[in-house]
Amino acid sequence: MQENILIATDGSDEAAAAVEHGLDLAEVFDATVHVVYVVETEASYILTIGLSDDELAEYREFGEEVVTEVVEKAEARGLEGVGVLRTGKIAEEIVDYARDHDVDSVVVAERGRGSIEKYLGSTAEKVVRMCERPVTVVRS
Repeated sequence: MQENILIATDGSDEAAAAVEHGLDLAEVFDATVHVVYVVETEASYILTIGLSDDELAEYREFGEEVVTEVVEKAEARGLEGVGVLRTGKIAEEIVDYARDHDVDSVVVAERGRGSIEKYLGSTAEKVVRMCERPVTVVRS
């Protein structure tokens, strides 16, 4: 039985398919939905160009909107939703949250917003490799 399902999202169209799949899965088990959005601050390309305080605030605001939207979708389906905004390395933050909150499974999109992933490695691939919980990777 799955009581807690983590859905990682970046607000992209690709992530929308993972969100819907995660919500469908949560409905089957009447599970609590944990929605995680990570503001990336550790990637080499960000460290090189840097982020101003205003840019970081914009990313956080966008993330809060995305998380709120998914939590509201969960609640509209009669599910409990928990929204979390984290900052750091995306895959590590997802895996850490899954471990720290004892989620039963993780749902991620195959690809997110950035085409930079092809150079840095897929976040989904990293989550699959690092996570001790079952991970569902949803293709869009």
